[in-house]
Amino acid sequence: MINELVERYPCLIACEQDIIKAQQIIIDCYEKGGKLILCGNGGSAADCEHIAGELMKGFLKKRPLSDEIKHKMKESCPVLTDETLSLLQQGLPAVSLPIMAGFNSAVGNDTDPALCYAQGVFALGEKKDLLFAISTSGNSFNVCKAAEVAKGKGMKVVSLTGKYGGKIKEISDVSLCVPETETYKIQELHLPVYHYLCAAVEQHFFSI
Repeated sequence: MINELVERYPCLIACEQDIIKAQQIIIDCYEKGGKLILCGNGGSAADCEHIAGELMKGFLKKRPLSDEIKHKMKESCPVLTDETLSLLQQGLPAVSLPIMAGFNSAVGNDTDPALCYAQGVFALGEKKDLLFAISTSGNSFNVCKAAEVAKGKGMKVVSLTGKYGGKIKEISDVSLCVPETETYKIQELHLPVYHYLCAAVEQHFFSI
């Protein structure tokens, strides 16, 4: 799959090995029973929602529930119908912090708006979890603070940023620095990178 990505986007060969490392870190997180926590601002906030959507339901695969899962769920709740269970898809847990408007505004009002993502990571994050931090500059203050708190809790951090990586590169376990410097061009390359990661992780965990 990585060969197809760099064939379609040759410039991404510059961060090919880091993409592969990020893929493995995400897989390791889920194999340990962890979850992805995502943060970013503006267009990157929308990317957080996009990634969570691809992970929490079928992306390229249908991910039907196994008979074993269906049986256990019906044992716990006999009123669950076969129709409902047939429409559910297996998901990988992912939390997009930007969507938490009530929580984020409360942090902004009560403490410091710049720490909304850091507070979210502190409250939700565990050592087995992974912070996926998106910043085109790599210097977004609130995203960097979230990364600092994640590392403080023993979590791994994967960042998705631009050519130079910015401050967050130094905090990350792996930083995916796409080779562009203008915001919109960076964002154009972020999309195929995270689509690749979602597809690769899905391929690892689901056969159909």
